[in-house]
Amino acid sequence: MSAGIDATGWSRWPAPAKLNLFLRITGQRADGYHALQTVFRLLDWGDEVRLRPRADGLVRRIGPGADGVAEADDLLVRAAKLLQDDAKCTQGVDIGIEKRIPMGGGLGGGSSDAATVLVALDRLWGLGLPCDRLESLGLALGADVPVFVRGRNAWAEGVGERLTPIELPPAWYVLAHPGVHAATAALFQAPDLTRNAVPATIGGFLSGTVLDNAFEPVLRRREPAVEALFAVLAGIGTPRLTGSGSACFVEFADRDSAARALASLPPGLHAWLARGADRSPLLDAVERYNEGASPSG
Repeated sequence: MSAGIDATGWSRWPAPAKLNLFLRITGQRADGYHALQTVFRLLDWGDEVRLRPRADGLVRRIGPGADGVAEADDLLVRAAKLLQDDAKCTQGVDIGIEKRIPMGGGLGGGSSDAATVLVALDRLWGLGLPCDRLESLGLALGADVPVFVRGRNAWAEGVGERLTPIELPPAWYVLAHPGVHAATAALFQAPDLTRNAVPATIGGFLSGTVLDNAFEPVLRRREPAVEALFAVLAGIGTPRLTGSGSACFVEFADRDSAARALASLPPGLHAWLARGADRSPLLDAVERYNEGASPSG
């Protein structure tokens, strides 16, 4: 039995969620994509990806994936096949997922799942590819995938792939989801979306003067459930939208403050706590695997 793999051949790997602590659209590129600025904050909470290597080259999803996502379209499967093709690897894999991150929430679930497959399979298949190459493969799957491959909090520009490491203070978050799926493509096409914002600076963000999200006013006007969630969360702090999704968060300096705020929210609200991470739990899992321990801790 290989290190970090259980008696049935499965290993478990974290796929952490992220927050966008701000998000601006500063223009539109010649290729039609929007130029963004954002800060990615990784969390210590998210999905769990299960992997079982195969010798026959098949890539299979075992069990349900994300709701309504066909196996051929699943980023988990696409990431495995992309890595397999790029590395000319003859091994295969069975893939399972425990989904905790809500779809369409702007928390990066699909992108993080794909990054975890790339990083973990690189170890399980014994490929040893450099991080830059895995990031490049990730970018082919989605603009948010590279930050999860790198596994560090980052200031991001371009379409979100030009990453600069950034040190962030400790923080805890009350996260909440209104139960609606925000369609990113439709929001990018919204006529009332601000696409020419003044570029921000890292200094401006760190000073606390840059906290806006270009999608927030658009989504609050379009989705009554998001507007209602903002009204509820305003009772415990300053709610903010993450990414182009419908999930919202309120930041706290410590766990006790966040827990008290969570406990004061109305019953029945889909809300929970998460801690801001200094680096991705996936990197810790890779280190444990390299040392011969289980990647799931």
